[in-house]
Amino acid sequence: MSNEKKKPVSTQIEENTNYLRDTLAVDKSFDVIQLDLEYAERKMAMFLVDGFVKDDIMHYLMKLLSGLSPEQLEEDTLEKLLKTYIPYIEIEQVDDLNQVIDLVLAGPTALVVDGIDKVIMIDARTYPVRGPQEPDLERVVRGSRDGYVETIVFNTALTRRRVRDPSLRMEYMQIGRRSKTDIVVSYIEDIADPHLVHKIKDALSKIDTDGLPMGEKTLEEYIAGRHWNPYPLVRYTERPDTAASHLYEGHVLIMVDGSPSVLITPTTFWHHLQHAEEYRNKPSVGAYLRFVRFIAVWSSIFLLPLYYLFAIHPELLPEPMAYIGPNDVGEVPLFLQFLIIEVGIDILRMAAIHTPSSLATALGLVAALMIGQVAVEVGLFINEVILYLAIAAIGTFSTPSYEMSLANRLVRIFLLICTALFGVYGFVVGVFLWIIMLSRMSSFGIPYMWPFIPFNLRAFRDVFLRSPIPLKNRRPRFLHPKDPDR
Repeated sequence: MSNEKKKPVSTQIEENTNYLRDTLAVDKSFDVIQLDLEYAERKMAMFLVDGFVKDDIMHYLMKLLSGLSPEQLEEDTLEKLLKTYIPYIEIEQVDDLNQVIDLVLAGPTALVVDGIDKVIMIDARTYPVRGPQEPDLERVVRGSRDGYVETIVFNTALTRRRVRDPSLRMEYMQIGRRSKTDIVVSYIEDIADPHLVHKIKDALSKIDTDGLPMGEKTLEEYIAGRHWNPYPLVRYTERPDTAASHLYEGHVLIMVDGSPSVLITPTTFWHHLQHAEEYRNKPSVGAYLRFVRFIAVWSSIFLLPLYYLFAIHPELLPEPMAYIGPNDVGEVPLFLQFLIIEVGIDILRMAAIHTPSSLATALGLVAALMIGQVAVEVGLFINEVILYLAIAAIGTFSTPSYEMSLANRLVRIFLLICTALFGVYGFVVGVFLWIIMLSRMSSFGIPYMWPFIPFNLRAFRDVFLRSPIPLKNRRPRFLHPKDPDR
């Protein structure tokens, strides 16, 4: 890591090149390149990182410099190089060698010229990048197929393509003393609440760490707080159209270089239960899809604890529903069956992530044998446990937000344990504590359960019904937008 103290650029090229060579460890790192050059009878040097530079552009610029005569650089050398002899768009002058080092490690090329107390930075960088393909977690039947990638400049361009508002702001920051990770805070200045923007930028500026090894996830842990709370206080998206729709509402986006996921702040509990597919269909169809999704999510949380409660207290069931309880509890206690199969599902999920695609079929066969008829025949599980766990698992996978689905799974296990220990009272108290926990949460000062707590009828209706877009002429009130009308 370079020294934080400013190191002025000398007019003697040897002093500059020696400092840059020693600090960048040119002799120790094969990918850091120093080119000693001489153009127009003047010593020059280039410092760059191999793989970060567009070779054709640098070859073109070097060809132009090689055609210069000494007379052309006699007076106002820096001005002539910047404005005439280096015809490139992204070019700047820097008077601090430590800043030069940080920039070179980020990709631009440093041009050191003898007799000039400035270093010319040529931003002709390129990064290895994949194409903007549709995200796996946010697929839609009909809609755009592009998605964010790992290069932050591409992501800002994908966002600008959908938001051509002159008040759209892309504010650049760097976080990490060693990693120098590029961060962009994006918002529409004419809409977003300035206090919210200031609060988010202030939280980002206070991050003091070596680097962001896990990218946006590490960033979230710093700015969101509540480290042991499983529920996400920001929403992740890899879809530019989803990000653009939140910008128009007044949200603030945080983009991290090296990550295809964009953070949407602030968010409520209900933001994690919405999906772009609902708005890619007619309002009535979208409302139906949202209703079905809510049923799936609630099933993933409450179905197993309720079934266990009715199994140990069959008197709670009315006569027409007496068939719900198990006829045979099997050799293993019912509660232990639920815990085993819960852990088993998570083991299979992790195995599916790490299994090569060529072995996915084999893994599916093993899973079918493990949690199938064989497990029932040997007495490990009963049929009802597999049935209701399968319904809860489908509800978990139907949750649009992956982070929310994991949090709901932990809540489901918590309610199951409370019900097993204390019966009806455990289930009721567990649900009550869960609601209290959610009600006490906030995302950058915004109540997490809004508009349910505090209650807002109009907004609550929009949460449960997919309203027609022409009727949604007001932005969400909880964001305090500067322009409340759409």
